[in-house]
Amino acid sequence: MTNVFFPEEKVTTDDLYFVCYMIERIARQLKQPNKYVANIMGHDELVKKLSLADTLHSENPLAVASDWTDEYQLQPGNYDVTKVDAELCPTIPTATQMGKVYKRLILNTLQPDEDYADAILRVYNDPICEVIDNYNTSAYYEPSPYIARSYFAGGFA
Repeated sequence: MTNVFFPEEKVTTDDLYFVCYMIERIARQLKQPNKYVANIMGHDELVKKLSLADTLHSENPLAVASDWTDEYQLQPGNYDVTKVDAELCPTIPTATQMGKVYKRLILNTLQPDEDYADAILRVYNDPICEVIDNYNTSAYYEPSPYIARSYFAGGFA
């Protein structure tokens, strides 16, 4: 994927990771599903954030999250991924860990005609995310190839 601000540069997988991490951080903060944040931003804005990620990753993540929340007028909800059964999930995965899970799922399912923004929207809008984001299940810590196969199969076996 080509950087829209610097056409001689490519958007990297690290840039994809940063955007996935920020989507996760903001969604948790607002108690919204990840797809809410991704859908409100939309394709063109995701492309811009992916293109700026190389610079934005050096900023304070709390400030970036606040800026994006204000910029896209994101609203609080009541979807709390951190509300889990402590016996089933003694340690909640961090936003950075989940950013990596989603980055790998996007890369493992990337279609030839997609850019990263298209893939973000496709993956976050898939019902499999409800399972991955339910930390009472083991889905989020399964190996990346298994998560990708489950995505293509339409769910976890």
